[in-house]
Amino acid sequence: MSRALCIVLDSVGCGHAPDAADFGDMGANTLGHLFERSPDLDLPNLALLGLYDVMRSLDREFPYSSLRRHPGSDCTSMCETSVGKDTTTGHWEIAGGILDEPFATFECFPDALIEEISAVGNTGFIGNVAASGTEILTRLGEEHLRSGKPILYTSADSVLQIAAHEEHFGLERLYKLCQTARIILDQRGIRIGRVIARPFVGEDASTFQRTSNRHDYSAAPPQTILNRLQDSGIPTIGVGKISDIFAGSGVSESHTTKSNADGMAAIEQIWSEGREGFIFANLVDFDMLYGHRRDPEGYARCLIEFDEWLGSFLPQVRDEFLLITADHGNDPYHEGTDHTREQVPLLTVNSPKDLVQSPDFTQVATLVGEHFGIASMPNLGK
Repeated sequence: MSRALCIVLDSVGCGHAPDAADFGDMGANTLGHLFERSPDLDLPNLALLGLYDVMRSLDREFPYSSLRRHPGSDCTSMCETSVGKDTTTGHWEIAGGILDEPFATFECFPDALIEEISAVGNTGFIGNVAASGTEILTRLGEEHLRSGKPILYTSADSVLQIAAHEEHFGLERLYKLCQTARIILDQRGIRIGRVIARPFVGEDASTFQRTSNRHDYSAAPPQTILNRLQDSGIPTIGVGKISDIFAGSGVSESHTTKSNADGMAAIEQIWSEGREGFIFANLVDFDMLYGHRRDPEGYARCLIEFDEWLGSFLPQVRDEFLLITADHGNDPYHEGTDHTREQVPLLTVNSPKDLVQSPDFTQVATLVGEHFGIASMPNLGK
Protein backbone atom coordinates (compact mmCIF):
# COMPACT_ATOMS: atom_id res chain seq x y z
CA MET A 1 0.00 0.00 0.00
CA SER A 2 1.17 3.54 -0.77
CA ARG A 3 -0.56 6.87 -0.41
CA ALA A 4 -2.15 9.59 -2.49
CA LEU A 5 -3.34 13.09 -1.69
CA CYS A 6 -6.05 15.02 -3.53
CA ILE A 7 -6.50 18.68 -2.59
CA VAL A 8 -9.65 20.40 -3.82
CA LEU A 9 -9.26 24.18 -4.04
CA ASP A 10 -12.93 24.97 -3.56
CA SER A 11 -14.19 27.13 -6.48
CA VAL A 12 -10.83 27.72 -8.22
CA GLY A 13 -12.17 27.41 -11.78
CA CYS A 14 -10.16 28.25 -14.87
CA GLY A 15 -12.66 29.47 -17.48
CA HIS A 16 -16.30 29.02 -18.43
CA ALA A 17 -17.37 25.51 -19.38
CA PRO A 18 -18.80 24.75 -22.85
CA ASP A 19 -22.32 24.66 -21.37
CA ALA A 20 -21.84 27.76 -19.18
CA ALA A 21 -24.56 29.66 -21.03
CA ASP A 22 -27.11 27.12 -19.77
CA PHE A 23 -26.22 28.21 -16.23
CA GLY A 24 -26.05 31.95 -16.93
CA ASP A 25 -22.27 31.89 -16.59
CA MET A 26 -20.94 32.65 -20.06
CA GLY A 27 -17.65 34.54 -19.73
CA ALA A 28 -16.99 33.48 -16.14
CA ASN A 29 -13.30 32.81 -15.48
CA THR A 30 -12.25 32.75 -11.83
CA LEU A 31 -8.48 32.42 -12.31
CA GLY A 32 -8.36 34.25 -15.63
CA HIS A 33 -10.05 37.37 -14.31
CA LEU A 34 -7.99 37.35 -11.14
CA PHE A 35 -4.75 37.25 -13.13
CA GLU A 36 -6.03 39.84 -15.58
CA ARG A 37 -7.08 42.35 -12.94
CA SER A 38 -4.59 41.61 -10.15
CA PRO A 39 -1.22 42.65 -11.63
CA ASP A 40 0.76 41.42 -8.63
CA LEU A 41 -0.78 37.94 -8.60
CA ASP A 42 1.81 35.23 -9.25
CA LEU A 43 1.58 31.56 -8.24
CA PRO A 44 5.02 30.14 -8.99
CA ASN A 45 4.56 26.82 -7.20
CA LEU A 46 1.27 26.03 -8.89
CA ALA A 47 3.03 27.06 -12.10
CA LEU A 48 5.65 24.39 -11.41
CA LEU A 49 2.83 21.85 -11.61
CA GLY A 50 1.51 23.33 -14.86
CA LEU A 51 -1.22 25.79 -13.86
CA TYR A 52 0.00 28.44 -16.29
CA ASP A 53 0.19 25.88 -19.08
CA VAL A 54 -3.44 24.98 -18.43
CA MET A 55 -4.45 28.65 -18.45
CA ARG A 56 -2.52 29.35 -21.63
CA SER A 57 -4.14 26.38 -23.38
CA LEU A 58 -7.58 27.80 -22.55
CA ASP A 59 -6.77 31.47 -23.26
CA ARG A 60 -4.20 32.43 -25.87
CA GLU A 61 -3.66 35.81 -24.26
CA PHE A 62 -2.77 34.42 -20.83
CA PRO A 63 0.46 36.36 -20.14
CA TYR A 64 2.38 33.93 -17.94
CA SER A 65 4.67 31.14 -19.06
CA SER A 66 6.09 28.18 -17.16
CA LEU A 67 9.89 28.38 -17.33
CA ARG A 68 10.34 25.02 -15.64
CA ARG A 69 8.27 22.18 -14.27
CA HIS A 70 8.40 20.07 -11.15
CA PRO A 71 9.74 16.54 -11.80
CA GLY A 72 6.91 14.10 -12.53
CA SER A 73 4.27 16.81 -12.92
CA ASP A 74 1.43 16.76 -15.43
CA CYS A 75 -1.54 19.04 -16.04
CA THR A 76 -4.82 19.35 -17.89
CA SER A 77 -8.31 20.79 -17.51
CA MET A 78 -11.62 19.07 -16.87
CA CYS A 79 -15.25 19.92 -17.58
CA GLU A 80 -18.15 18.87 -15.40
CA THR A 81 -20.78 16.48 -16.79
CA SER A 82 -23.19 16.37 -13.84
CA VAL A 83 -26.14 18.73 -13.96
CA GLY A 84 -25.14 21.24 -11.32
CA LYS A 85 -22.39 23.59 -10.21
CA ASP A 86 -22.50 23.11 -6.46
CA THR A 87 -19.91 21.74 -4.04
CA THR A 88 -21.65 18.43 -3.47
CA THR A 89 -22.15 17.65 -7.16
CA GLY A 90 -18.57 18.63 -7.99
CA HIS A 91 -17.00 16.52 -5.25
CA TRP A 92 -19.17 13.51 -6.01
CA GLU A 93 -18.11 13.66 -9.66
CA ILE A 94 -14.44 14.00 -8.66
CA ALA A 95 -14.94 10.77 -6.69
CA GLY A 96 -16.57 9.05 -9.67
CA GLY A 97 -20.29 9.73 -9.23
CA ILE A 98 -22.04 11.53 -12.08
CA LEU A 99 -25.51 12.95 -11.40
CA ASP A 100 -27.98 13.14 -14.29
CA GLU A 101 -30.67 14.82 -12.20
CA PRO A 102 -29.86 18.14 -10.52
CA PHE A 103 -30.52 18.83 -6.88
CA ALA A 104 -33.62 20.90 -6.15
CA THR A 105 -33.34 24.64 -5.54
CA PHE A 106 -35.92 26.96 -3.98
CA GLU A 107 -36.61 30.65 -3.58
CA CYS A 108 -38.52 29.68 -0.44
CA PHE A 109 -39.59 26.33 0.97
CA PRO A 110 -43.16 24.97 0.96
CA ASP A 111 -45.22 25.81 4.04
CA ALA A 112 -46.01 22.13 4.65
CA LEU A 113 -42.30 21.28 4.81
CA ILE A 114 -41.54 24.11 7.24
CA GLU A 115 -44.50 23.15 9.41
CA GLU A 116 -43.29 19.55 9.62
CA ILE A 117 -39.72 20.54 10.53
CA SER A 118 -41.14 23.00 13.10
CA ALA A 119 -43.36 20.36 14.67
CA VAL A 120 -40.67 17.69 14.94
CA GLY A 121 -37.99 20.20 15.93
CA ASN A 122 -40.28 21.92 18.44
CA THR A 123 -39.53 25.42 17.17
CA GLY A 124 -40.86 27.95 14.72
CA PHE A 125 -38.74 29.74 12.12
CA ILE A 126 -38.25 33.20 10.73
CA GLY A 127 -36.99 33.98 7.25
CA ASN A 128 -37.66 31.27 4.65
CA VAL A 129 -36.07 33.42 1.95
CA ALA A 130 -33.11 33.28 -0.42
CA ALA A 131 -30.31 35.42 0.99
CA SER A 132 -26.59 35.66 1.61
CA GLY A 133 -25.37 34.37 4.96
CA THR A 134 -24.04 37.69 6.18
CA GLU A 135 -26.96 39.80 4.96
CA ILE A 136 -29.54 37.56 6.61
CA LEU A 137 -27.90 38.06 10.01
CA THR A 138 -28.04 41.83 9.63
CA ARG A 139 -31.67 41.60 8.60
CA LEU A 140 -33.02 38.99 11.02
CA GLY A 141 -30.38 38.35 13.70
CA GLU A 142 -31.91 40.68 16.29
CA GLU A 143 -35.39 39.27 15.66
CA HIS A 144 -33.93 35.79 16.24
CA LEU A 145 -32.61 36.91 19.64
CA ARG A 146 -35.98 38.45 20.58
CA SER A 147 -38.14 35.56 19.41
CA GLY A 148 -35.84 32.60 19.98
CA LYS A 149 -36.79 31.31 16.52
CA PRO A 150 -33.92 30.21 14.25
CA ILE A 151 -33.45 31.76 10.82
CA LEU A 152 -34.20 29.46 7.87
CA TYR A 153 -32.98 30.47 4.43
CA THR A 154 -31.55 29.22 1.16
CA SER A 155 -29.39 30.47 -1.71
CA ALA A 156 -28.84 29.78 -5.39
CA ASP A 157 -27.32 26.45 -4.31
CA SER A 158 -29.37 23.41 -3.34
CA VAL A 159 -29.20 24.12 0.40
CA LEU A 160 -31.48 24.52 3.37
CA GLN A 161 -29.61 26.65 5.90
CA ILE A 162 -30.53 27.29 9.52
CA ALA A 163 -28.77 30.08 11.42
CA ALA A 164 -28.95 30.39 15.20
CA HIS A 165 -26.97 32.03 17.97
CA GLU A 166 -24.42 29.65 19.51
CA GLU A 167 -25.08 30.78 23.07
CA HIS A 168 -28.70 31.96 23.12
CA PHE A 169 -30.07 29.08 21.02
CA GLY A 170 -27.34 26.50 21.60
CA LEU A 171 -24.95 24.80 19.21
CA GLU A 172 -26.03 21.21 19.89
CA ARG A 173 -29.67 22.21 19.62
CA LEU A 174 -28.94 23.75 16.22
CA TYR A 175 -27.17 20.59 15.05
CA LYS A 176 -30.07 18.42 16.18
CA LEU A 177 -32.54 20.67 14.37
CA CYS A 178 -30.54 20.40 11.15
CA GLN A 179 -30.39 16.61 11.50
CA THR A 180 -34.17 16.63 11.83
CA ALA A 181 -34.49 18.71 8.65
CA ARG A 182 -32.21 16.30 6.78
CA ILE A 183 -34.26 13.28 7.85
CA ILE A 184 -37.55 14.92 6.83
CA LEU A 185 -36.20 15.98 3.42
CA ASP A 186 -35.01 12.45 2.73
CA GLN A 187 -38.30 10.94 3.89
CA ARG A 188 -40.21 13.29 1.61
CA GLY A 189 -37.88 12.58 -1.33
CA ILE A 190 -36.91 16.24 -1.63
CA ARG A 191 -33.48 16.28 -3.31
CA ILE A 192 -31.70 19.10 -1.48
CA GLY A 193 -27.93 18.67 -1.55
CA ARG A 194 -27.10 19.96 1.91
CA VAL A 195 -28.69 21.11 5.15
CA ILE A 196 -26.23 23.53 6.72
CA ALA A 197 -26.05 24.61 10.36
CA ARG A 198 -24.91 28.25 10.46
CA PRO A 199 -24.08 29.25 14.05
CA PHE A 200 -23.23 32.85 14.86
CA VAL A 201 -22.32 35.06 17.80
CA GLY A 202 -22.71 38.73 18.68
CA GLU A 203 -25.37 40.82 20.41
CA ASP A 204 -26.67 43.12 17.66
CA ALA A 205 -26.56 43.67 13.91
CA SER A 206 -23.24 45.50 14.13
CA THR A 207 -21.48 42.62 15.92
CA PHE A 208 -23.08 39.48 14.48
CA GLN A 209 -20.60 37.13 12.84
CA ARG A 210 -20.71 33.50 11.78
CA THR A 211 -18.43 31.08 13.60
CA SER A 212 -16.33 28.21 12.33
CA ASN A 213 -18.70 25.64 13.90
CA ARG A 214 -20.68 25.26 10.69
CA HIS A 215 -21.81 21.70 9.98
CA ASP A 216 -23.16 20.27 6.71
CA TYR A 217 -25.64 17.41 6.47
CA SER A 218 -25.39 16.08 2.93
CA ALA A 219 -27.69 13.87 0.95
CA ALA A 220 -26.44 10.28 0.68
CA PRO A 221 -24.00 9.99 -2.24
CA PRO A 222 -23.84 7.25 -4.86
CA GLN A 223 -21.06 4.67 -4.67
CA THR A 224 -17.70 6.36 -5.25
CA ILE A 225 -14.02 5.55 -5.34
CA LEU A 226 -14.01 6.18 -1.58
CA ASN A 227 -16.23 3.16 -1.05
CA ARG A 228 -14.11 1.03 -3.39
CA LEU A 229 -10.94 1.98 -1.54
CA GLN A 230 -12.50 1.33 1.84
CA ASP A 231 -13.85 -2.05 0.70
CA SER A 232 -10.32 -2.93 -0.42
CA GLY A 233 -8.90 -2.18 3.01
CA ILE A 234 -7.30 1.11 1.96
CA PRO A 235 -7.75 3.92 4.55
CA THR A 236 -9.59 7.01 3.35
CA ILE A 237 -8.87 10.18 5.31
CA GLY A 238 -11.04 13.26 4.85
CA VAL A 239 -9.74 16.76 5.64
CA GLY A 240 -12.08 19.74 5.91
CA LYS A 241 -15.71 19.16 4.95
CA ILE A 242 -15.10 15.98 2.91
CA SER A 243 -16.90 13.74 5.38
CA ASP A 244 -19.87 16.14 5.43
CA ILE A 245 -20.04 16.26 1.62
CA PHE A 246 -20.14 12.46 1.39
CA ALA A 247 -22.36 12.02 4.49
CA GLY A 248 -19.52 9.94 5.94
CA SER A 249 -19.87 7.33 3.19
CA GLY A 250 -16.50 5.79 2.32
CA VAL A 251 -14.59 8.01 4.76
CA SER A 252 -12.59 6.02 7.33
CA GLU A 253 -11.33 9.00 9.30
CA SER A 254 -12.21 12.68 9.30
CA HIS A 255 -10.27 15.79 10.32
CA THR A 256 -12.57 18.81 10.45
CA THR A 257 -10.96 22.21 9.93
CA LYS A 258 -11.86 25.83 10.52
CA SER A 259 -9.91 27.51 7.69
CA ASN A 260 -7.51 26.93 4.81
CA ALA A 261 -4.59 27.38 7.19
CA ASP A 262 -6.07 24.78 9.51
CA GLY A 263 -6.60 22.42 6.57
CA MET A 264 -3.05 22.82 5.27
CA ALA A 265 -1.71 22.18 8.77
CA ALA A 266 -3.83 19.02 9.01
CA ILE A 267 -2.57 17.78 5.64
CA GLU A 268 1.02 18.38 6.66
CA GLN A 269 0.56 16.64 10.01
CA ILE A 270 -1.03 13.55 8.44
CA TRP A 271 1.66 13.48 5.75
CA SER A 272 4.50 13.81 8.26
CA GLU A 273 3.17 10.78 10.12
CA GLY A 274 3.76 8.63 7.04
CA ARG A 275 0.13 7.53 6.97
CA GLU A 276 -0.80 5.22 4.08
CA GLY A 277 -4.02 5.43 2.10
CA PHE A 278 -5.96 8.17 0.30
CA ILE A 279 -6.08 11.67 1.81
CA PHE A 280 -8.92 13.75 0.36
CA ALA A 281 -8.88 17.42 1.40
CA ASN A 282 -11.13 20.41 0.75
CA LEU A 283 -9.88 23.97 1.28
CA VAL A 284 -13.01 26.09 1.46
CA ASP A 285 -11.87 29.67 2.10
CA PHE A 286 -11.57 30.55 -1.61
CA ASP A 287 -15.27 29.89 -2.05
CA MET A 288 -16.82 30.70 1.32
CA LEU A 289 -14.92 33.85 2.23
CA TYR A 290 -14.08 35.40 -1.13
CA GLY A 291 -15.98 33.92 -4.07
CA HIS A 292 -19.52 34.26 -2.75
CA ARG A 293 -18.69 37.63 -1.24
CA ARG A 294 -17.25 38.81 -4.57
CA ASP A 295 -13.97 39.83 -2.96
CA PRO A 296 -11.25 39.51 -5.64
CA GLU A 297 -8.52 41.03 -3.48
CA GLY A 298 -9.16 38.50 -0.73
CA TYR A 299 -9.38 35.69 -3.27
CA ALA A 300 -5.99 36.61 -4.74
CA ARG A 301 -4.39 36.76 -1.28
CA CYS A 302 -5.86 33.36 -0.47
CA LEU A 303 -4.33 31.86 -3.62
CA ILE A 304 -0.94 33.34 -2.78
CA GLU A 305 -1.12 31.90 0.74
CA PHE A 306 -1.86 28.43 -0.63
CA ASP A 307 0.89 28.71 -3.22
CA GLU A 308 3.44 29.65 -0.57
CA TRP A 309 2.39 26.65 1.52
CA LEU A 310 2.60 24.41 -1.53
CA GLY A 311 6.19 25.54 -2.10
CA SER A 312 7.12 24.22 1.34
CA PHE A 313 5.09 21.03 0.94
CA LEU A 314 6.19 19.90 -2.54
CA PRO A 315 9.66 18.70 -1.41
CA GLN A 316 7.87 16.27 0.93
CA VAL A 317 6.17 14.59 -2.06
CA ARG A 318 8.67 12.03 -3.25
CA ASP A 319 7.26 8.98 -5.02
CA GLU A 320 3.71 9.55 -3.70
CA PHE A 321 0.78 10.66 -5.84
CA LEU A 322 -0.42 14.28 -5.51
CA LEU A 323 -3.47 15.77 -7.22
CA ILE A 324 -4.71 19.37 -7.04
CA THR A 325 -8.04 20.30 -8.61
CA ALA A 326 -11.31 22.20 -7.99
CA ASP A 327 -15.02 21.41 -7.82
CA HIS A 328 -16.52 24.39 -9.72
CA GLY A 329 -15.83 28.09 -10.20
CA ASN A 330 -16.87 31.18 -8.25
CA ASP A 331 -15.64 34.14 -10.28
CA PRO A 332 -15.48 37.13 -7.88
CA TYR A 333 -15.96 39.44 -10.87
CA HIS A 334 -19.12 37.71 -12.11
CA GLU A 335 -22.57 39.09 -11.42
CA GLY A 336 -24.49 37.76 -8.45
CA THR A 337 -23.08 35.69 -5.59
CA ASP A 338 -23.49 32.16 -6.96
CA HIS A 339 -20.97 29.57 -8.12
CA THR A 340 -19.99 29.72 -11.79
CA ARG A 341 -20.03 26.81 -14.25
CA GLU A 342 -16.35 26.51 -15.17
CA GLN A 343 -13.68 24.12 -16.24
CA VAL A 344 -11.22 23.24 -13.49
CA PRO A 345 -7.47 22.57 -13.54
CA LEU A 346 -6.05 19.15 -12.72
CA LEU A 347 -2.42 19.25 -11.61
CA THR A 348 -0.57 16.09 -10.59
CA VAL A 349 2.78 14.74 -9.45
CA ASN A 350 3.60 11.07 -10.12
CA SER A 351 0.36 10.27 -11.92
CA PRO A 352 0.01 6.57 -12.81
CA LYS A 353 -0.84 7.57 -16.40
CA ASP A 354 -0.75 10.63 -18.66
CA LEU A 355 -3.54 13.15 -18.13
CA VAL A 356 -6.01 14.03 -20.87
CA GLN A 357 -8.37 16.96 -21.27
CA SER A 358 -11.46 15.46 -19.71
CA PRO A 359 -15.19 15.86 -20.42
CA ASP A 360 -15.92 15.08 -16.78
CA PHE A 361 -14.26 15.14 -13.35
CA THR A 362 -14.15 11.35 -12.94
CA GLN A 363 -10.59 11.25 -14.29
CA VAL A 364 -9.55 11.90 -10.68
CA ALA A 365 -11.35 8.78 -9.40
CA THR A 366 -9.88 6.70 -12.22
CA LEU A 367 -6.34 7.87 -11.50
CA VAL A 368 -6.68 7.27 -7.76
CA GLY A 369 -8.07 3.80 -8.43
CA GLU A 370 -5.18 2.95 -10.75
CA HIS A 371 -2.66 4.23 -8.22
CA PHE A 372 -3.99 1.81 -5.62
CA GLY A 373 -4.49 -1.06 -8.07
CA ILE A 374 -8.29 -0.90 -8.12
CA ALA A 375 -10.03 -1.49 -11.44
CA SER A 376 -11.35 1.69 -13.04
CA MET A 377 -15.06 2.31 -12.56
CA PRO A 378 -15.99 5.26 -14.76
CA ASN A 379 -19.26 7.01 -13.94
CA LEU A 380 -19.61 5.10 -10.69
CA GLY A 381 -22.82 6.82 -9.71
CA LYS A 382 -24.49 7.35 -13.08
